[in-house]
Amino acid sequence: MSERWRRALVLPPLAAILAVLVRGYADLPDFGARIGEYGRLINQNAQGQRHITNYITAVMFDYRGLDTMIEEFILFTAVMGLVLLLRSSRDAAGKRPRDIAASDAVRTVGGTLAPVLLLFGLWVITFGYITPGGGFQGGVIASGGALMLWIAGGHRPFHRLAPATMLDASEGLGAAAYVAVGFLGLTAGAAFLANTLPLGSTGTLASTGTIAALNWASGIEVTAAFVLIYREFIEEYAQP
Repeated sequence: MSERWRRALVLPPLAAILAVLVRGYADLPDFGARIGEYGRLINQNAQGQRHITNYITAVMFDYRGLDTMIEEFILFTAVMGLVLLLRSSRDAAGKRPRDIAASDAVRTVGGTLAPVLLLFGLWVITFGYITPGGGFQGGVIASGGALMLWIAGGHRPFHRLAPATMLDASEGLGAAAYVAVGFLGLTAGAAFLANTLPLGSTGTLASTGTIAALNWASGIEVTAAFVLIYREFIEEYAQP
């Protein structure tokens, strides 16, 4: 099929998607409009029920924790599919990646940002149920530290400090830990993912019950997943 025909065939679905997006944005409520009924219920009850100050995290890891678990496993499955596809092709080729950072400025900036992003990401995960943040957001930020490591030092230090075996195990551990916390509710005679741990004092790290544990499980899984994505594409890019 010619390039002209391919372009002609893709235009109608793109136009349909654009129309749906325009209609959807046009129907959004005005900025500052009245909050919905569900949002009002969360604002009224979340702190008293869960001893939490970040109500978005309460929704993610408690009130709709099952949805979040499914989203986490979507990411897990997508990354595993990517890993299986790319690793099999590299193993068949038998190549060894080669890559170095040639610029002093790039090495300096990347080496400075790597620990900063890692520590900031861990902070966002740790305090994700007290201040804005959480496991998903912090995991993406922390994984950026690994990407800066590659930018600063090239493939060798990145490959050495982010081994595939450790990343594979960490992603699986994060996903499994989320399910394991869910089973705590069943062992306590409640529903799956029910918040059955002590809630602690509002505004402290020792609060929110299972929300804190699920937050960390997501943080570990997301961090490992994104570093795995970076690792696989970097090795593809660095092939000799």
